[in-house]
Amino acid sequence: MRNARLPSMVAISLLVALVMRQTLVGQARPIRTKQSKVIVHVLKAGLFSAFGDNHEVEAPISEGFVDEAAHRVKLEIESQRLKVLDPQLSPDKRQQVQDRMLGSDVLDTLHFPRISFESTGVEQAGSGRLLVRGQLSLHGRMHPVVVKVQGGSGHFVGTCTFKQRDFGITPVTVAGGMVKVKDEVTIEFDIRTGSVAVDARSQ
Repeated sequence: MRNARLPSMVAISLLVALVMRQTLVGQARPIRTKQSKVIVHVLKAGLFSAFGDNHEVEAPISEGFVDEAAHRVKLEIESQRLKVLDPQLSPDKRQQVQDRMLGSDVLDTLHFPRISFESTGVEQAGSGRLLVRGQLSLHGRMHPVVVKVQGGSGHFVGTCTFKQRDFGITPVTVAGGMVKVKDEVTIEFDIRTGSVAVDARSQ
């Protein structure tokens, strides 16, 4: 009789495991792309940097999700949608910066239309603070980055820095290098997630 009950016990155990897995998967929340912001800051450098410009670029998120329970984040950005904000520039000068950024000298969006980030690990960094380690895919290359994050319950803010040369991008220079942008780029983000769970296994 005891052996006859074994298949039933196994079936119940498998059912419980499946339910638990579905519960964890259900914690993944889609990023509310219209309510979220990603801003890229590229600062000037060089001997005559006073004559150059700092650049501020908006990078709209196309899609992604945050799974707080599983400590997992994934998002994608269409590189062609990046927009130079630079309010201090005239419209004509701003368009020149925009064209160069999207062109073959920098992002080369024709050949590299997608920018993506996917987390590989999360660790505590103090009260309400996290260090999210992950892989950033940009300009056809993938490189590890560390993101400093604050928040929770569907709202996260933070920063990340990386070097353009790590992704095969040569920082723009003019006047023989007397005016240029720094190799290091800083990203600021404000991400909000939705209330409806998604299946992260398909992402």
